[in-house]
Amino acid sequence: MEHSVVQAIAGTQYCFDTVNFFLHQQGKSPVFETQLVGISSQIHPGSAGFSIKPDVLLNQTGNADLIIIPPLFGDFDLAIEANKLFIPWIQSQFKSGAEIASLCVGAFFLASTGILTGRKCSTHWGFMDRFRLQFPDVEVMDGSIVTEDSGVYSSGGANSYWNLLLHLVEKFVDREMAILLSKYFAIDIDRANQNSFAIFQGQKNHADPQIRKAQEIIEERFDQRISIEELAEAVAIGRRSFERRFKRVTNNSVLEYIQRVKIEAAKRSFEGSLKNINEVMFDVGYTDSKAFRMTFKKVTGITPVEYRKKYNKLSRPN
Repeated sequence: MEHSVVQAIAGTQYCFDTVNFFLHQQGKSPVFETQLVGISSQIHPGSAGFSIKPDVLLNQTGNADLIIIPPLFGDFDLAIEANKLFIPWIQSQFKSGAEIASLCVGAFFLASTGILTGRKCSTHWGFMDRFRLQFPDVEVMDGSIVTEDSGVYSSGGANSYWNLLLHLVEKFVDREMAILLSKYFAIDIDRANQNSFAIFQGQKNHADPQIRKAQEIIEERFDQRISIEELAEAVAIGRRSFERRFKRVTNNSVLEYIQRVKIEAAKRSFEGSLKNINEVMFDVGYTDSKAFRMTFKKVTGITPVEYRKKYNKLSRPN
């Protein structure tokens, strides 16, 4: 595809070629026959200095078992427009029984085909809010690494596509091969979510100035206890209306938003200071250590101790 991530295209082919190599070593027949399908005889993906020669052109293909859509690169709308000839082909292949997988922000192209409507999917954590706005009829799975829904697969951010490839290997070959591949490529096969990598920036791309003001109050006072009643009063909205409007435009309840802002501040502190868990907890407005640890793990997928160990270079020996 034009305007796509060449590394993901190469990585996908490398993955399936490696499976076939391992099967050959075991005296077994190959499982995957991979073909790079293109609209034209020369493809220019997003990375400068690269061009790709497809194995077959779109009008030369037969029925596929599995179609993999690579991540888009650059302007998503431009990428979708440049590759729009793929849309009826993918729709036709899906109706004929092919399964479809999208890698990372390839979900935007997959959603453009209509196949994701009413289904669940994963995409890069940094683009989930934009995806929800553009495709409101698709259920985005917050933080999920791999999502499968009725023959349609999708993956989370960036290198998470390797976890989807392992998932596909397990489905089309077996668990033993998926484990072997995970060891060969040094990939955590059972990584469940991308939450520990996410940077919460708030969902402010909306047209409700009163809710935006409430968001700003929450972010300015993350180190304090602040109630829903106080926020509603500060922006002159009744509590029930305030909660309803807040949820509609941010996709979080008020309490969820407050928690995410506090945990984001805690993450930054763990990354850049030598403060202990309790010090950080108090800094972001928590007084109950059990509640703080539970909320932190709920938001990030790992404990405060695990997060600090993973991302704080200051605490590591030279």
